[in-house]
Amino acid sequence: MSDLHPTIRKVTERVIERSKPGRQSYLDLMKREADRRPEREAVSCSVLAHAFAGAEEDQDALKNNRGPNIGIVTAYNDMLSAHQPYGRYPDRMKIYAREVGATAQVAGGTPAMCDGVTQGEDGMELSLFSRDNIAMATGVALSHQMYDGIACLGICDKIVPGLVMGALRFGHLPAVFVPSGPMPSGISNKQKQETRQKFAAGEVGRDALLESELASYHSPGTCTFYGTANSNQMMMEMMGLHVPGAAFVQPGSKLRQGLDRAAVHRLAELAGTTDRTLAQVVDEKAIINAMIGLLATGGSTNHAIHIPAMARAAGIHVDWTDLAELSSVVPLLARVYPNGSGDVNQFHHAGGMGYIIGELLEAGLAHRDILTVWEGGFDAYTAEPIWEDDALNWTRVTETRDDTMLRPASEPFQPDGGMKLLNGNLGRACFKSSAVDKSRWTIEAPARVFENQADVSVAFKAGELDRDVVVVVRFQGPRANGMPELHSLTPALAVLQDRGHNVALVTDGRMSGASGKVPAAIHCTPEAIGGGPLSLLRDGDMVKVCAETGELSTTADLASRIPAPDPAPEWGVGRELYRMMQAQADGAEQGASAMLKAAGL
Repeated sequence: MSDLHPTIRKVTERVIERSKPGRQSYLDLMKREADRRPEREAVSCSVLAHAFAGAEEDQDALKNNRGPNIGIVTAYNDMLSAHQPYGRYPDRMKIYAREVGATAQVAGGTPAMCDGVTQGEDGMELSLFSRDNIAMATGVALSHQMYDGIACLGICDKIVPGLVMGALRFGHLPAVFVPSGPMPSGISNKQKQETRQKFAAGEVGRDALLESELASYHSPGTCTFYGTANSNQMMMEMMGLHVPGAAFVQPGSKLRQGLDRAAVHRLAELAGTTDRTLAQVVDEKAIINAMIGLLATGGSTNHAIHIPAMARAAGIHVDWTDLAELSSVVPLLARVYPNGSGDVNQFHHAGGMGYIIGELLEAGLAHRDILTVWEGGFDAYTAEPIWEDDALNWTRVTETRDDTMLRPASEPFQPDGGMKLLNGNLGRACFKSSAVDKSRWTIEAPARVFENQADVSVAFKAGELDRDVVVVVRFQGPRANGMPELHSLTPALAVLQDRGHNVALVTDGRMSGASGKVPAAIHCTPEAIGGGPLSLLRDGDMVKVCAETGELSTTADLASRIPAPDPAPEWGVGRELYRMMQAQADGAEQGASAMLKAAGL
């Protein structure tokens, strides 16, 4: 067992010091909330009658206050494959609660939209701010104050961060996050990627593309590539908010149900105590562990936005400099598609999170002393769950079962975590180097400037980009249009790259966990709207994107230029309903949240 790496210690101490005022204010609030939380015996009978009227067989237990009551916040819908399994969870969870003398009620539901469904469509502009919406919906659900613990049912991109942000405002209660697991593997990711690129190049038609996609996304469960949804589950393990090893067990299995049952039993055990409240579990070290896990596994770039937002909800302040410094010492231990050929099912079978956490702890690359929802502390998360003799058990993961997917800290895929901070006269941006061949870490080429992704597609099809080029897609930031993901651009840019051209993307938009092999400077801040540096670029300006030196710059004389005019706000698909959030949002590095900014967090 190694001592904690000095860089990780330094970053942690810096975050603790920087966060002192906000963290203390948060903890003071949680103490006040716990002290003033109404006891049921003191609540009016009319209030209790409203709360218990629909409880059916649990009504008598609730009326007589015979045990803790668990509030379930669910992101169920049956259009999202990842959330479809949650349909039957409340009924099962109520049974599990009764087994240990507790009750459970659905406190409320939250939206759950899929970036895969809205990809390249207007609805994507609601995606990022749906996180604030989810956080507020969680707050509404828990505001009835009828609960002794919180069970959060959520998987995908904005849903888990939103649930964390909302639940943290009720951090005086214990909380457990309950995933539903990934769908079984479909066709290989290599086949899927090849078909997408062939379609972008005009070599196959829409029918072939649709068949390929359906062969990949084919049943209930989370998409199997290692994007934001699965990175969410990794982070919940790294923060100690899951039952150990729960992240990547498939829906419908006995093991999955055993883990779900264990989550409810544990939450009932914690309810009414002050030992492991959510406010205590989500501290500075837990947030640092989430960042470390992101880097060690090559997780989604979206979390460069979500982690600061989740941290702020707990009074903690982190930034991209912290992430970049951690990345310099945290090695890449996993290669999961799109950073490798295998998917999350293969990752789990190779040793999964138990192996990752064990390696990080033994190498002194993660905080062992975090408080977790599970007994045994963070060491318990070095084991994988198994179902044997009709019971749930755990076994320690001591070695990788596939070294093409998982490697020890002593022999990593890369010596760093593959998340670079770029900085220069075009602003600050993130670069996911773990997905990009090192020969392409530096691209310097003339810019071609666009103000929406549809125009990029038109230019590509017309052959206008068939050369060395830095594609700049601006006015895609939080205040401009909600910061949509732009990874539908990846197939076209990958085709140009495969033709031998030096190609890069620069944008104030997002690229998501599906960030692929094309070098991309994303989340550029300040964003273009309001006169940010990207608004000053013109076609033909030389732009340099360099992950080696951390540079994002142009040789153009930006000071002499007038910014391009801000685009008019778009209407339709409900975008106008989110105008208030767009107008109030802060920058990507702060978490791109209107809600947190308005709350003064």
